[in-house]
Amino acid sequence: MKGVLPYLTALFLNAFTDLGHKILIQNTLFKIYDNQEQIILTAILNALILLPFIALFTPAGFLSQRFSRSHVMRYGALSAIFITLGITLAYYQGWFWCAFGFTLLLGVQAALYSPAKYGYITDLVKENRLSGLNALVQSVTTVAILSGIMVYTLLFETSLHGSYTNESDILKQIAPLGWLLVVGSIIEYLLTLRLPYKLPVSKAPLNLRRYIRGFYFRKNWLAIRGDDSILEAIVILSLFWSISQVILASFGAYAKSTLHQDNTIIVQGLMALAAFGIIAGSFIASRVCRYYIHNGLIPMGSIILTFTLFALPFATSLTVIGGLFFLFGIGGAAMIVSLNALIQSRVLPARLGYVLAGNNWMQNIFMTGFLVLTTLVAMAGMNSLYLFWMMFGVSLLLSLWLIKHHGDYLLWLFFEKLLSLRYDINPIGLHHIPSKGAVLLLGNHISWIDWIVVQIGIRRRIGYMMERSIYDNPLIRPIMELGRAIPVSALASKDAFRIAQKRLQNNEIIGIFPEGGISATGKIEKFYSGFEIVARGIDGVIIPFYIHGMEGSFFSRISKQRTWSRRRIRIIYGAPIPMDSDAKTVYDVITQLKEAHGSK
Repeated sequence: MKGVLPYLTALFLNAFTDLGHKILIQNTLFKIYDNQEQIILTAILNALILLPFIALFTPAGFLSQRFSRSHVMRYGALSAIFITLGITLAYYQGWFWCAFGFTLLLGVQAALYSPAKYGYITDLVKENRLSGLNALVQSVTTVAILSGIMVYTLLFETSLHGSYTNESDILKQIAPLGWLLVVGSIIEYLLTLRLPYKLPVSKAPLNLRRYIRGFYFRKNWLAIRGDDSILEAIVILSLFWSISQVILASFGAYAKSTLHQDNTIIVQGLMALAAFGIIAGSFIASRVCRYYIHNGLIPMGSIILTFTLFALPFATSLTVIGGLFFLFGIGGAAMIVSLNALIQSRVLPARLGYVLAGNNWMQNIFMTGFLVLTTLVAMAGMNSLYLFWMMFGVSLLLSLWLIKHHGDYLLWLFFEKLLSLRYDINPIGLHHIPSKGAVLLLGNHISWIDWIVVQIGIRRRIGYMMERSIYDNPLIRPIMELGRAIPVSALASKDAFRIAQKRLQNNEIIGIFPEGGISATGKIEKFYSGFEIVARGIDGVIIPFYIHGMEGSFFSRISKQRTWSRRRIRIIYGAPIPMDSDAKTVYDVITQLKEAHGSK
């Protein structure tokens, strides 16, 4: 697609260059300082990058809305050229603390650049491709981080050709590396010239008096708080990046004191494996989110993080530690991709820049707070293990909260991935299902797992009506309760119908198999009219569906055709029909779906 390649390449160089300077300074600290002093200075270095995101929350959002995002990126890249020239001069002169301070300027540039950089995704693609491009952006950025860590660490070690006693000696020896930063910024600027121009979404000027009084800050904060799901996503992202900052800030000292490693290539290489994990996790998340942004990835990612943080203090093998960092990256990517896509999809274009700036603001407040905690723990004389266990505690609490609030999505994700081992499930006609409003899903019943099959591809959770004798099975009931199934029996059908009707009145989706049982022949059996009672007086639509390919599967009742080979399953969703349609009308529509698609 036009503009995607220069956009992704510019993002790569932006992250590669910013991280390059940070790594050179961080490795210098690693060589000169030890233990608590190293942890404190590393935390301060990271804080210099984060603080501008907090201070420039409002201006960053304003720039992204008031001007073309491609132009904001262009001038941001241009400013990076001058900053890296200043950094290179500081290297040659051996002005370590000056170079250290230049990290703050890179942070300012990144803070003003970031909302436009991520908001530009919505200028390039439509909502159904947000997860895919977000996964690609996350992967490219992570490859840049990984490359920056390895390339600059390798060049750092090979550039130390003589003895050194202080930071200035090291800086003078690695000074030529500054030109690599400059060249990266120049190429990034040239690439931004090729980005397609998109009109700004707002023409309102910035009122300086209102800015000073905090009017814009309050307005932007309300834009974040206006949607609970957006605020939740930002807080979860903030916690993930905060945990990551603490681990990265403290692992160098841990590796030096506990693992007895003083080679920056090994230490940075271990942490870089988290970047490999983010790359792998991003593509996994993109695959999972091919139909919709799957909330099940969020608790899954948090559980993976919790496991790695629990295991890290016990690991002594470099191979095991590397594997844990890789898993950490996979878990992080599962959360990042789905949460960023969720934010972008739910925010109106006119507010996106402000919300993305607020996202940065919130994340960096969290990260700065966690780095302050890191510094205080180090000043108290406690080592890195204390920090590891503290981060495990935070991650564990986050996982428990996510399981409580998104456990149904996690359950569906588990079932979907389990079924994908044997079934190639392909939903057709998903665009017929409304994104909101009351929906009654009616279709044929061919296997014990139809309730899972029909849910795949549909973002909204389906509340199924099911036979109470099956619902009451002790092994099944907890799952059905989590999925909010509605048990039906001959003696209590009115109560079940009343519950289903109330949910439809609340604009939910209810799924019913009108045949009343699983077909033993594969044919569509007679439809019972009970669903007509549920649909009576409801403002909504019926979505008919036909399941093709489950006949003869292990979970069907047709034993003569049963095979163990991998099967291709299709669920065909028809166009909406009136909610007051009777059983015969629905039967005829589903029969037509079978005739039109069943033999293909």
